[in-house]
Amino acid sequence: MTGQGPRPPEPAADPGPGPDREPGPASAVPAVPEAGPVPEAGPVPEAGPVPGAGPPAPAGAAVPDEPDGPVLLMADDRASTFTRYAARRLAGRLVLLRFAELRRDLAPSYLRETAHLPAFWVRQGVPLVQEARRYREWAARLPVAPTRFCNPSEPRQAVAQRFAALAGLPHLTGRQVSWVRDKGAMKDRFRDLGLATAAYARVRTRAEVLRFAAAHGWPLVLKPADSFACVDTHRLDGPDDLAAIDLAARDWLAEEFLAGTEWEACALVHAGRVLDAWPSAMPCRPLDIVAGAMNANISIGAGEGPPVDVRELAQRIVTGMAIDHGYLHLEFFVVDGTVYAGEVGLRMAGCEIAANHGLAYGFDVFGATLDVYLGRRPELRYHHRRCVGDLLLPLPGSGVVRRITGEAELRRIPGVLDAVVKYGEGDIAHARRASHNASGHVHVAGDSAAEVERRMRAVLDAFTIELAPLPASGPAATEGRTRT
Repeated sequence: MTGQGPRPPEPAADPGPGPDREPGPASAVPAVPEAGPVPEAGPVPEAGPVPGAGPPAPAGAAVPDEPDGPVLLMADDRASTFTRYAARRLAGRLVLLRFAELRRDLAPSYLRETAHLPAFWVRQGVPLVQEARRYREWAARLPVAPTRFCNPSEPRQAVAQRFAALAGLPHLTGRQVSWVRDKGAMKDRFRDLGLATAAYARVRTRAEVLRFAAAHGWPLVLKPADSFACVDTHRLDGPDDLAAIDLAARDWLAEEFLAGTEWEACALVHAGRVLDAWPSAMPCRPLDIVAGAMNANISIGAGEGPPVDVRELAQRIVTGMAIDHGYLHLEFFVVDGTVYAGEVGLRMAGCEIAANHGLAYGFDVFGATLDVYLGRRPELRYHHRRCVGDLLLPLPGSGVVRRITGEAELRRIPGVLDAVVKYGEGDIAHARRASHNASGHVHVAGDSAAEVERRMRAVLDAFTIELAPLPASGPAATEGRTRT
């Protein structure tokens, strides 16, 4: 929407039930061996402030949930601000769903940090229907079994939602998963809903890409159908750019390159209704970011936002995809006054985008998100309006950190609300071509998006990271400080 960001939230009265997504009992499956002992949930450890949580809780504190509320099963494939918040907020009311094949992605320090929570590990190579049966038997021995489900992970969407269905928990259907994961099915659905979107074609050969370019011109975008965070996503300016791409390795989409301005919006959905939506500006496009441009998102809590009612746009997609509840993240373009739907995900936004919204509007965005996944309608009370952005600090390559600007020095820069630096001197850092590649992040506030961007550039001017080459036989990965 234009002007001052989101409209006031809807009144507390529920507008009516949305589509019923509650699944029936899971299918019968063969008996499986007994699961190991159920971990005891110990006291929640003390933790520092979590960005994005505003009043009425003290700046960023996770307020423990009511002890008799529903229990949430949450897919957990990587440490994040949101999962750490949930571990503190839902003391005794959170169970983690983890996947053995991804264990290496969970740093030992994060496993220790969440060791007080019951965690069910899906074994690698075992049929999911069998694992779901084992989970149900395991969960029955918990003090209270989960009745709600949350998957904050984009790449785990399909397997996590199928597991939830087999476990008898709220879930997305297979068709809904394809709408929020498969970029082609997503665009087809946008068109069904009367939304403009970029032209695309599924391609497997160089000749098919060249045929698409002949129809739609260069540059074009080449992306895997199930990509996220710009992983393996490329801007192609001509036929020569195809030389380094293995078109047989993935299911690829060739997509029309859209000029104009790219925007983001996030929304909370309860009972099929969008409670509110918050737009974000991007100083640089994601495809420019993976090429080295400034990596930032700015929540527009004040000042001029995109020339579209983002809440209405989000509601159109939510209704058309029969989404009952969750956190929705949307990317769209405005080209010569026309809005083009880009991509949509039903999961927590990446980087620190959600935290930006909490800091920009002065409310507990993570607590409100947990509420919708727990089946409750959150009360969205905003305590102020400003612009706040997350600036991801550069990680120019892989290597041993020789020198890096510290958090205390970054916090002294005007406008910086908080800073997280993931590495210290001597740590091994591994970079990758992805929009979330970073050595840390800062949250920066200002009266306008332009002021936030200026302050971010001052942070980049002050930030230094120096890397030495990796040792010939060093560890494959490092925790650094394992903070996200």
